[in-house]
Amino acid sequence: MSYPGYPPTGYPPFPGYPPAGQESTFPPPGQYPYPSGFPPVGGGAYPPAPSSGYPGVGGYPAPSGYPAPGGYPGATPPGGVPSYPGVPPGPGFGAPPGAAGFSGYPQPPSQPYGGGPAQVPLPGGFPAGQYPGGQGPYPSQINTESFPSYPVFSPVSLDYNTEPAAVTQGAQGTIQPAANFDAMKDAEILRKAMKGFGTDEQAIVNVVANRSNDQRQKIKAAFKTMYGKDLIKDLKSELSGNMEELILALFMPPTYYDAWSLRNAMKGAGTQERVLIEILCTRTNQEIREIVRCYQSEFGRDLEKDIRSDTSGHFERLLVSMCQGNRDENQNVNHQLAQEDAQRLYQAGEGRLGTDESCFNMILATRSFPQLKATMEAYSRVANRDLLSSVAREFSGNVESGLKTILQCALNRPAFFAERLYYSMKGAGTDDSTLVRTVVTRSEIDLVQIKQMFQQMYQKALSTMIASDTSGDYRRLLLAIVGQ
Repeated sequence: MSYPGYPPTGYPPFPGYPPAGQESTFPPPGQYPYPSGFPPVGGGAYPPAPSSGYPGVGGYPAPSGYPAPGGYPGATPPGGVPSYPGVPPGPGFGAPPGAAGFSGYPQPPSQPYGGGPAQVPLPGGFPAGQYPGGQGPYPSQINTESFPSYPVFSPVSLDYNTEPAAVTQGAQGTIQPAANFDAMKDAEILRKAMKGFGTDEQAIVNVVANRSNDQRQKIKAAFKTMYGKDLIKDLKSELSGNMEELILALFMPPTYYDAWSLRNAMKGAGTQERVLIEILCTRTNQEIREIVRCYQSEFGRDLEKDIRSDTSGHFERLLVSMCQGNRDENQNVNHQLAQEDAQRLYQAGEGRLGTDESCFNMILATRSFPQLKATMEAYSRVANRDLLSSVAREFSGNVESGLKTILQCALNRPAFFAERLYYSMKGAGTDDSTLVRTVVTRSEIDLVQIKQMFQQMYQKALSTMIASDTSGDYRRLLLAIVGQ
């Protein structure tokens, strides 16, 4: 059974987040009205994601060779042959054993977890010192308009026979702190760009696209100190539409932006479930806990209570589990536990009449992402089909989307976000809020890898698709962030 949306020959592994030097810092004491003791973000870091393939929406084809869990304790060194319980040694990666697996799925080289990020060449060549970097602090509330809801995805067909371009390993964003940064000078440039008749949007783009989020917070503070005016209010008065939304998103601290997006997804009539899934099912424990605190301090509301009032059933339970921020983040893999979990999941779904949803929720909400990847491999041997297709058979609607998102991130997080970007622009119209949110939130974490996965999955550059779907200053700023 074939599943659309699969990349040609699998996704490359990548080491743990965050890249060295991207740790967040606090603003000076008293600069922002955050409660004392608010924990720093871990650079927007995600737990290391294992190597392996990543499908498109609609499920995964079943694998044939089992990827080596490179870097796990007791694992074979890169280039060697992995050893799994009950699986005889084989000739190497990609050689299909006799058991069921991700059929015909070539295996990428092994990559140890937790290794330092390798250098990823940036397409087109960014100027030295101009791009990737860490995330910033989380200050006060910014009032903007609500974002529209997430689109419904449809599968995309890929050419399975096309060899993907080589992808250099590492975790890297496209924006890093600017060298020789001067907040007062940047504030003056922005003031001149908005003063008088008309607005110099290009000057705004040049500053905003080449500063880290932490540096943008310092520019905001310097602007108010120098001119006694609020930079965000001035920008809102000068800009409009998608350009305004993108600029304001860039000036929101990362934790606040996630909390703000969740609030807007549940505010008013209807709920944007895709936004809830995208944020709560992909962030780290630390990030989720900070989002919960920020949501309370900035909006005076309890995130879990809002989730309970806006969702129901097994979807509600999954999101409540996610917002606890208690997932195991130990990067070591217990293969015996993976085998046991695979058997439990089979007995809770395919192996019985009906579905024990609580078993799926328990395992997918508590196990680390590397552990879940090993469980998916074991499951394919136990059930003779891959876990994603079983989830599609046993669940439907939002809870299916949430469970699949967790499993997809366990396989390859950059590929998950590449798919989000693709479907935000595919077809008639553009889901600009999804495009903005994904580009902004990943710009200092793994947008370089997302671009590489996008190229492999859809045989076109992300910048090319953005250029054809957007226009004006909005397009210029997006392209400046993404990189040509």
